Amino acid sequence: MSPPDFDPNKDYYKVLGVWSNSDEAEIKKAYYKLAQLYHPDKTGDKTQDKFKEISVAYDVVGNK
Repeated sequence: MSPPDFDPNKDYYKVLGVWSNSDEAEIKKAYYKLAQLYHPDKTGDKTQDKFKEISVAYDVVGNK
């Protein structure tokens, strides 16, 4: 089952800033770093779309 807003043409590794052969720990670290940077509670609603994109990317590539 695909996460909501899944786009099969998007490079989710690039969204997270990791290589496609990155291990689970690297992917998780990149996600948490970006999530803290773009979280709407910290930045207001102006980064909500970017945060959603990062979350979908992690759901896709962070899933074993």
